Amino acid sequence: MLRVSGLRAGYGRIEVLSGIDLALGRGEIVAVVGRNGAGKTTLLRTIVGLTSAWAGGIELDGTDLTRRPVHERARRGLAYVPQGRQIFPRLSVRDNLRAAALAVGQDPEEGIAAMLAEFPLLAPKLRDRGASLSGGQQQVLALARAMITRPRVLLLDEPTEGIQPSIVDSILAKVREINQTSGVAVLLVEQNLEFVAALATRAHVMVRGRFALELPPREILARREIQHEFLGV
Repeated sequence: MLRVSGLRAGYGRIEVLSGIDLALGRGEIVAVVGRNGAGKTTLLRTIVGLTSAWAGGIELDGTDLTRRPVHERARRGLAYVPQGRQIFPRLSVRDNLRAAALAVGQDPEEGIAAMLAEFPLLAPKLRDRGASLSGGQQQVLALARAMITRPRVLLLDEPTEGIQPSIVDSILAKVREINQTSGVAVLLVEQNLEFVAALATRAHVMVRGRFALELPPREILARREIQHEFLGV
């Protein structure tokens, strides 16, 4: 489904990704873990087009997206929930959802109704500004904003960051439900190894812009020497 080959990218003259190869199958959940600064966020940003690829390729269902603009990648089926949510703080919940639907040519009212059914926590907040929501509510909105585009691949960057445990559990359950009922593939960047182990079938360990290991997440969770060497835990 999603294939990344020999991907290199960076900022200015500084290379951050140094030849990444990644394959994500239909309905699969794959995680990328590593220390801060390893290049995990840059990988997601390059896949969705927010950071330009220096070399290599990005394909979705055989279509080359490497040089396509962000909005076209979204219309092809990529959805991104960035670290820190990055919702529109001055827009209402409704308008955050509406903007995402319009960006990919979806009927906004139909999409909003579907998202309220899928994420009922947002219903009483529909007229509230994004900035007024709690961190957990903002994360739910960011997830709904991604799902309103009807993606085939969902890219999640640190979805548990700054979120209270009860909301973390509900986000985990929702991502699992989305994956199982809709067949949406998920590429997950996350520091919370328990969250990763509960969702992903395999995990890449990133070190300085390269994949150093690929292991079942539960093995990473169980082996303290891997956590110490590669994750700084």
